[in-house]
Amino acid sequence: MDLHSAFNNMIWHVLFLLILLGCQTSLCQQSSEAQKETDANEDSTVFTRILDGLLDGYDNRLRPGLGENVTEIKTNIFVTSFGPVSDTEMEYTIDVFFRQSWKDERLCFKGPMEMLPLNNLLASNIWTPDTFFLNGKKSIAHNMTTPNKLLRLKDDGTLLYTMRLTISAECPMQLEDFPMDAHACPLKFGSYAYPVSEVVYTWTQGAAKSVVVAEDGSRLNQYHLIGQTANTEDIHTSRGQYTVMMAHFYLKRKIGYFVIQTYMPCFMTVILSQVSFWLNRESVPARTVFGVTTVLTMTTLSISARNSLPKVAYATAMDWFIAVCYAFVFSALIEFATVNYFTKRSWAWDGKKALEAQHPKKRDPMVLSKKANNVCSAGVNYTPNFTKDVSISTISNTTSVQLRGGPESKLVDPKKTYNSVSKIDKMSRIVFPVLFGTFNLVYWATYLNREPMVQGVVAST
Repeated sequence: MDLHSAFNNMIWHVLFLLILLGCQTSLCQQSSEAQKETDANEDSTVFTRILDGLLDGYDNRLRPGLGENVTEIKTNIFVTSFGPVSDTEMEYTIDVFFRQSWKDERLCFKGPMEMLPLNNLLASNIWTPDTFFLNGKKSIAHNMTTPNKLLRLKDDGTLLYTMRLTISAECPMQLEDFPMDAHACPLKFGSYAYPVSEVVYTWTQGAAKSVVVAEDGSRLNQYHLIGQTANTEDIHTSRGQYTVMMAHFYLKRKIGYFVIQTYMPCFMTVILSQVSFWLNRESVPARTVFGVTTVLTMTTLSISARNSLPKVAYATAMDWFIAVCYAFVFSALIEFATVNYFTKRSWAWDGKKALEAQHPKKRDPMVLSKKANNVCSAGVNYTPNFTKDVSISTISNTTSVQLRGGPESKLVDPKKTYNSVSKIDKMSRIVFPVLFGTFNLVYWATYLNREPMVQGVVAST
């Protein structure tokens, strides 16, 4: 019994100690949480007092260091999306995080933190740079779900102000080498009201590293974004000298779309126009269809190629190619007209003239009359009943031969003048392809190996 009671007492003592320890731990946790809440409330109170003290008597209409020193604005740009680029409007769209940093000694403070993460609402209560984009056509500051702005304040009065912007800016283009062209699209910004004697702009990390494009930031279908540079220049106006920050984005056009859409159809149309050289010169309907159709096709291609370009006053590389192709197609049509013109007179050369050369004019007028009629009937009258015509002309020719009575005299076979090939066609079959091939070699060698002209490029400083 004594052992059992002693064991029970020991158990009760252990339980009592555990309960006491748990209560003490709970009290400690509650005390710690209460201490944290108290510290947080004290910090919030401190920050509130700091901000109230900073803004007390602060005039956001005056720039920092007014009358004492020049305000330096450090900037950098992170491009999240580049594109699209409009050739007809000569502009491009860019989505950026635009960062500005400057020092305002009126906002120096002492507190438990070196940097205060502030709400964007405070930006309306302090002085901010009046930055604007010189070549911007339209700019949008994103406000969904709240204004996309970030404001940080260091204890020494340095502020970091970041905004997300979508900017449509001008991009001057020289299209002489289109579509093998390249362009440098600038983004220019600076102070709208403050000259260099009051506000100057600099790049935060130097010109080489202050403009960064995201790896997946290109939204271009017709261009390659091959790089970007940054530099600074000063402009002089009637109101003074101003600092202008410039970032250039270099674009190289992709030629694949234009090869499929324009160059290949033009090339095939020229080849098609030269097929008519291999048709008989008597196939007037077929060769007429070839010529007229190819000319109209080239006209349509020329008009459609210009629809995607601004109405510039000079000729582009594509214009020269289309013009030369048009000249080849039109020349093929003119070549057929020339062949057809001489075909109508070839009967006199191949038939009548040959007979007259073999038979002098001393012959009987009746015989000469019959010969002329027979030759004409053999050379001109082509009707579906060709066998009948040949037989008739053969009989007439036999009669003429018998009348002339010369065994050495020979008549020209009427079949030799039918389905004959013109010497002009024979020459065109060689000359036209050779000239067109030579033109293509010179054209592509010239434009693919030359350095494209880029307007508005300024060396980095």
